[in-house]
Amino acid sequence: AVSERVAWASGSLGTVLRTTNKGATWQSVGPPGTQALQFRDIEAFDRNRAVILSIGTGTDSRIYRTTDGGQTWTLVFQNTDPAAFYDCMAWFGKHRGLALSDPVNGRFRILATNDGGRTWNVIAASMPPALPLEFAFAASGQCITTAGGRDAWFATGGDAVARVFHSGDRGLTWTVANTPVRSGPSAGIFALAFRDKRHGIAAGGDFAAPTASPDALANTKDGGETWRLNTNAPDEYRSGAHWVTGRDVITVGPSGSDVSTDGGRTWMGFDEGSFDTVDCAGGHACWAAGELGRVAFLTRD
Repeated sequence: AVSERVAWASGSLGTVLRTTNKGATWQSVGPPGTQALQFRDIEAFDRNRAVILSIGTGTDSRIYRTTDGGQTWTLVFQNTDPAAFYDCMAWFGKHRGLALSDPVNGRFRILATNDGGRTWNVIAASMPPALPLEFAFAASGQCITTAGGRDAWFATGGDAVARVFHSGDRGLTWTVANTPVRSGPSAGIFALAFRDKRHGIAAGGDFAAPTASPDALANTKDGGETWRLNTNAPDEYRSGAHWVTGRDVITVGPSGSDVSTDGGRTWMGFDEGSFDTVDCAGGHACWAAGELGRVAFLTRD
Protein backbone atom coordinates (compact mmCIF):
# COMPACT_ATOMS: atom_id res chain seq x y z
CA ALA A 1 0.00 0.00 0.00
CA VAL A 2 1.35 3.41 -1.01
CA SER A 3 -1.78 5.54 -0.68
CA GLU A 4 -5.53 5.42 -1.18
CA ARG A 5 -4.99 5.43 -4.93
CA VAL A 6 -1.65 3.62 -5.39
CA ALA A 7 -0.97 -0.01 -4.48
CA TRP A 8 1.18 -2.87 -5.71
CA ALA A 9 0.50 -6.60 -5.41
CA SER A 10 2.61 -9.65 -6.17
CA GLY A 11 2.16 -13.41 -6.24
CA SER A 12 2.70 -16.66 -8.08
CA LEU A 13 3.50 -17.15 -11.78
CA GLY A 14 5.77 -14.08 -11.73
CA THR A 15 2.80 -11.80 -11.10
CA VAL A 16 3.26 -8.14 -10.18
CA LEU A 17 0.32 -5.75 -10.41
CA ARG A 18 0.02 -2.00 -9.92
CA THR A 19 -2.89 0.41 -9.65
CA THR A 20 -2.76 4.21 -9.54
CA ASN A 21 -6.53 4.86 -9.47
CA LYS A 22 -7.71 3.05 -6.33
CA GLY A 23 -8.07 -0.29 -8.09
CA ALA A 24 -10.29 0.80 -10.98
CA THR A 25 -7.66 -0.56 -13.37
CA TRP A 26 -4.51 -2.61 -12.88
CA GLN A 27 -1.35 -2.99 -14.93
CA SER A 28 0.59 -6.25 -15.10
CA VAL A 29 4.19 -5.10 -14.61
CA GLY A 30 6.12 -8.22 -13.57
CA PRO A 31 9.70 -8.81 -14.75
CA PRO A 32 9.88 -10.72 -18.05
CA GLY A 33 10.88 -14.37 -17.90
CA THR A 34 9.84 -14.90 -14.27
CA GLN A 35 6.68 -16.96 -14.77
CA ALA A 36 8.14 -19.79 -12.68
CA LEU A 37 8.75 -17.55 -9.65
CA GLN A 38 6.55 -16.81 -6.64
CA PHE A 39 6.82 -13.18 -5.56
CA ARG A 40 5.69 -13.54 -1.94
CA ASP A 41 6.76 -10.07 -0.79
CA ILE A 42 6.72 -6.60 -2.28
CA GLU A 43 7.69 -3.19 -0.88
CA ALA A 44 6.57 -0.10 -2.77
CA PHE A 45 7.89 3.37 -1.92
CA ASP A 46 5.74 5.33 -4.39
CA ARG A 47 3.99 4.84 -7.74
CA ASN A 48 7.31 4.19 -9.51
CA ARG A 49 9.70 2.55 -7.06
CA ALA A 50 9.25 -0.98 -5.73
CA VAL A 51 11.26 -4.03 -4.64
CA ILE A 52 9.98 -7.61 -4.94
CA LEU A 53 11.22 -10.86 -3.39
CA SER A 54 10.70 -14.32 -4.84
CA ILE A 55 10.95 -17.40 -2.65
CA GLY A 56 12.42 -20.84 -3.18
CA THR A 57 15.55 -22.89 -2.81
CA GLY A 58 18.77 -21.95 -4.54
CA THR A 59 18.52 -19.43 -7.33
CA ASP A 60 14.72 -19.11 -7.06
CA SER A 61 15.25 -16.76 -4.10
CA ARG A 62 15.71 -13.40 -5.82
CA ILE A 63 15.13 -9.68 -5.37
CA TYR A 64 14.21 -7.33 -8.24
CA ARG A 65 13.96 -3.53 -8.19
CA THR A 66 12.15 -1.02 -10.40
CA THR A 67 12.23 2.78 -10.51
CA ASP A 68 9.84 3.32 -13.43
CA GLY A 69 6.60 1.71 -12.33
CA GLY A 70 7.58 -1.78 -13.45
CA GLN A 71 8.40 -0.93 -17.06
CA THR A 72 11.91 -2.26 -16.39
CA TRP A 73 13.35 -4.34 -13.55
CA THR A 74 16.88 -4.95 -12.31
CA LEU A 75 17.85 -8.25 -10.69
CA VAL A 76 19.67 -6.95 -7.59
CA PHE A 77 20.09 -10.23 -5.69
CA GLN A 78 20.05 -13.91 -6.62
CA ASN A 79 20.77 -16.54 -4.00
CA THR A 80 23.52 -19.05 -4.81
CA ASP A 81 23.49 -21.06 -1.57
CA PRO A 82 21.42 -24.24 -2.07
CA ALA A 83 20.70 -24.33 1.67
CA ALA A 84 19.14 -20.84 1.78
CA PHE A 85 15.44 -20.07 1.28
CA TYR A 86 14.36 -16.44 1.57
CA ASP A 87 10.89 -15.86 3.01
CA CYS A 88 10.17 -12.18 3.56
CA MET A 89 11.63 -8.68 3.87
CA ALA A 90 11.02 -5.49 5.86
CA TRP A 91 12.27 -1.92 5.71
CA PHE A 92 13.26 0.82 8.17
CA GLY A 93 12.57 3.48 5.54
CA LYS A 94 13.38 4.01 1.89
CA HIS A 95 17.04 3.07 2.19
CA ARG A 96 17.67 0.23 4.64
CA GLY A 97 15.93 -3.12 4.38
CA LEU A 98 16.33 -6.67 5.67
CA ALA A 99 15.44 -10.01 4.10
CA LEU A 100 15.15 -13.26 6.05
CA SER A 101 16.26 -16.75 5.03
CA ASP A 102 15.45 -20.03 6.73
CA PRO A 103 18.34 -21.51 8.74
CA VAL A 104 21.64 -22.17 7.02
CA ASN A 105 24.05 -24.29 9.05
CA GLY A 106 21.71 -24.10 12.02
CA ARG A 107 21.06 -20.34 12.08
CA PHE A 108 18.67 -17.98 10.35
CA ARG A 109 20.35 -15.77 7.75
CA ILE A 110 19.85 -12.02 7.33
CA LEU A 111 20.35 -10.14 4.06
CA ALA A 112 20.59 -6.33 4.18
CA THR A 113 20.60 -3.28 1.92
CA ASN A 114 21.58 0.29 2.78
CA ASP A 115 20.93 1.92 -0.60
CA GLY A 116 17.26 1.38 -1.29
CA GLY A 117 17.67 -2.13 -2.61
CA ARG A 118 20.35 -1.48 -5.22
CA THR A 119 22.80 -3.85 -3.50
CA TRP A 120 22.33 -6.61 -0.90
CA ASN A 121 24.80 -8.41 1.38
CA VAL A 122 24.54 -11.20 3.95
CA ILE A 123 25.08 -9.83 7.47
CA ALA A 124 27.50 -11.67 9.75
CA ALA A 125 24.81 -11.44 12.43
CA SER A 126 25.07 -12.71 15.98
CA MET A 127 22.16 -15.15 15.79
CA PRO A 128 20.87 -17.69 18.36
CA PRO A 129 20.76 -21.26 17.06
CA ALA A 130 17.60 -22.41 15.32
CA LEU A 131 15.60 -25.33 16.60
CA PRO A 132 16.01 -28.54 14.54
CA LEU A 133 12.72 -28.16 12.63
CA GLU A 134 12.31 -24.38 12.89
CA PHE A 135 11.66 -22.16 9.87
CA ALA A 136 9.82 -19.00 8.83
CA PHE A 137 6.59 -18.94 6.81
CA ALA A 138 6.69 -17.30 3.37
CA ALA A 139 2.94 -16.73 3.39
CA SER A 140 2.32 -12.99 3.55
CA GLY A 141 5.66 -11.21 3.40
CA GLN A 142 5.17 -10.34 7.07
CA CYS A 143 7.32 -12.89 8.90
CA ILE A 144 9.78 -10.05 9.49
CA THR A 145 8.87 -6.50 10.52
CA THR A 146 10.38 -3.28 11.85
CA ALA A 147 9.42 -0.39 14.13
CA GLY A 148 11.29 2.86 14.45
CA GLY A 149 14.75 3.21 13.03
CA ARG A 150 16.58 0.28 14.62
CA ASP A 151 14.27 -2.48 15.87
CA ALA A 152 13.38 -5.57 13.84
CA TRP A 153 11.60 -8.83 14.68
CA PHE A 154 11.03 -12.08 12.80
CA ALA A 155 8.78 -15.01 13.65
CA THR A 156 9.02 -18.77 13.27
CA GLY A 157 7.20 -22.06 13.50
CA GLY A 158 7.67 -25.65 12.39
CA ASP A 159 9.10 -27.01 15.63
CA ALA A 160 7.51 -27.60 19.04
CA VAL A 161 7.51 -23.88 19.92
CA ALA A 162 6.89 -20.74 17.87
CA ARG A 163 9.50 -18.08 18.58
CA VAL A 164 10.15 -14.40 17.90
CA PHE A 165 13.68 -13.09 17.28
CA HIS A 166 14.47 -9.42 18.02
CA SER A 167 17.24 -7.06 16.98
CA GLY A 168 17.75 -3.56 18.36
CA ASP A 169 20.62 -2.67 16.03
CA ARG A 170 19.17 -3.13 12.55
CA GLY A 171 19.91 -6.83 12.30
CA LEU A 172 23.46 -7.12 13.63
CA THR A 173 22.65 -8.95 16.87
CA TRP A 174 19.56 -10.94 17.82
CA THR A 175 17.86 -12.42 20.87
CA VAL A 176 14.97 -14.89 20.85
CA ALA A 177 11.85 -15.47 22.95
CA ASN A 178 9.35 -18.31 23.11
CA THR A 179 5.68 -17.58 22.47
CA PRO A 180 2.48 -19.47 23.39
CA VAL A 181 1.29 -19.54 19.75
CA ARG A 182 0.69 -23.13 18.70
CA SER A 183 3.50 -24.54 16.56
CA GLY A 184 4.08 -27.62 14.43
CA PRO A 185 4.95 -28.78 10.90
CA SER A 186 2.31 -26.46 9.38
CA ALA A 187 1.77 -24.12 12.32
CA GLY A 188 3.42 -21.17 14.00
CA ILE A 189 3.58 -17.40 13.61
CA PHE A 190 2.97 -16.15 10.08
CA ALA A 191 2.85 -12.37 10.63
CA LEU A 192 4.18 -9.80 13.07
CA ALA A 193 2.93 -6.23 13.50
CA PHE A 194 4.31 -3.59 15.88
CA ARG A 195 2.87 -0.13 16.54
CA ASP A 196 6.09 0.99 18.28
CA LYS A 197 9.19 -0.52 19.89
CA ARG A 198 7.21 -2.21 22.68
CA HIS A 199 3.68 -3.10 21.55
CA GLY A 200 3.16 -5.85 18.99
CA ILE A 201 1.07 -8.82 17.94
CA ALA A 202 2.01 -12.21 16.53
CA ALA A 203 -0.62 -13.83 14.30
CA GLY A 204 -0.61 -17.33 12.87
CA GLY A 205 -2.07 -20.75 13.52
CA ASP A 206 -2.13 -23.89 11.40
CA PHE A 207 -2.63 -23.41 7.65
CA ALA A 208 -3.62 -27.08 7.36
CA ALA A 209 -6.62 -26.42 9.67
CA PRO A 210 -7.59 -22.80 8.92
CA THR A 211 -10.98 -22.80 10.67
CA ALA A 212 -9.94 -24.95 13.65
CA SER A 213 -6.74 -23.27 14.72
CA PRO A 214 -6.68 -22.29 18.42
CA ASP A 215 -3.90 -20.41 20.20
CA ALA A 216 -3.16 -18.40 17.07
CA LEU A 217 -2.52 -14.87 18.36
CA ALA A 218 -0.29 -13.38 21.06
CA ASN A 219 0.52 -9.88 22.33
CA THR A 220 3.66 -8.27 23.70
CA LYS A 221 4.10 -5.06 25.68
CA ASP A 222 7.86 -5.25 26.19
CA GLY A 223 9.26 -5.32 22.68
CA GLY A 224 8.96 -9.07 22.26
CA GLU A 225 10.77 -10.24 25.40
CA THR A 226 7.57 -11.89 26.63
CA TRP A 227 4.36 -12.87 24.84
CA ARG A 228 0.86 -13.52 26.19
CA LEU A 229 -1.74 -15.61 24.42
CA ASN A 230 -4.84 -13.65 23.38
CA THR A 231 -7.91 -15.69 24.29
CA ASN A 232 -10.25 -13.11 22.74
CA ALA A 233 -8.96 -13.73 19.21
CA PRO A 234 -10.75 -16.16 16.86
CA ASP A 235 -9.54 -19.76 16.80
CA GLU A 236 -8.70 -19.48 13.12
CA TYR A 237 -5.52 -19.27 11.07
CA ARG A 238 -4.42 -15.73 10.20
CA SER A 239 -1.48 -15.10 7.87
CA GLY A 240 -1.46 -11.29 7.65
CA ALA A 241 -1.49 -8.48 10.20
CA HIS A 242 -1.10 -4.71 10.23
CA TRP A 243 -1.20 -2.07 12.96
CA VAL A 244 -3.28 0.68 11.38
CA THR A 245 -3.29 3.31 14.15
CA GLY A 246 -2.32 3.44 17.80
CA ARG A 247 -5.34 1.33 18.73
CA ASP A 248 -6.59 -0.30 15.52
CA VAL A 249 -5.13 -3.62 14.31
CA ILE A 250 -6.25 -5.82 11.39
CA THR A 251 -5.59 -9.50 10.75
CA VAL A 252 -6.53 -11.46 7.63
CA GLY A 253 -6.61 -15.10 6.60
CA PRO A 254 -8.31 -17.54 4.23
CA SER A 255 -11.44 -17.74 6.39
CA GLY A 256 -11.91 -14.04 7.10
CA SER A 257 -10.65 -10.78 8.57
CA ASP A 258 -10.72 -9.39 12.10
CA VAL A 259 -10.24 -5.98 13.68
CA SER A 260 -9.26 -4.81 17.13
CA THR A 261 -9.96 -1.23 18.19
CA ASP A 262 -8.39 -1.48 21.65
CA GLY A 263 -4.78 -2.23 20.87
CA GLY A 264 -5.19 -5.94 20.21
CA ARG A 265 -7.01 -6.94 23.39
CA THR A 266 -10.41 -7.84 21.89
CA TRP A 267 -11.29 -8.79 18.32
CA MET A 268 -14.31 -8.74 16.02
CA GLY A 269 -14.74 -10.36 12.62
CA PHE A 270 -15.80 -7.98 9.83
CA ASP A 271 -15.30 -9.80 6.51
CA GLU A 272 -15.48 -13.42 5.36
CA GLY A 273 -13.38 -13.05 2.21
CA SER A 274 -10.15 -14.99 1.75
CA PHE A 275 -6.97 -12.92 2.03
CA ASP A 276 -3.32 -13.73 2.66
CA THR A 277 -1.84 -10.33 3.49
CA VAL A 278 -2.84 -6.79 4.43
CA ASP A 279 -1.03 -3.45 4.35
CA CYS A 280 -2.06 0.11 5.15
CA ALA A 281 -0.67 3.54 4.27
CA GLY A 282 -1.19 6.75 6.19
CA GLY A 283 -3.30 5.15 8.90
CA HIS A 284 -6.35 4.75 6.68
CA ALA A 285 -5.60 3.33 3.21
CA CYS A 286 -5.74 -0.43 3.79
CA TRP A 287 -5.35 -3.00 1.01
CA ALA A 288 -5.59 -6.80 1.22
CA ALA A 289 -4.59 -9.45 -1.32
CA GLY A 290 -5.26 -13.18 -1.56
CA GLU A 291 -5.81 -16.27 -3.61
CA LEU A 292 -7.00 -16.25 -7.23
CA GLY A 293 -6.03 -12.62 -7.69
CA ARG A 294 -8.29 -11.19 -4.98
CA VAL A 295 -7.46 -7.60 -4.02
CA ALA A 296 -9.65 -5.40 -1.81
CA PHE A 297 -9.67 -1.88 -0.38
CA LEU A 298 -11.02 -1.40 3.14
CA THR A 299 -14.00 0.95 3.47
CA ARG A 300 -15.73 2.11 6.62
CA ASP A 301 -19.47 2.65 6.96
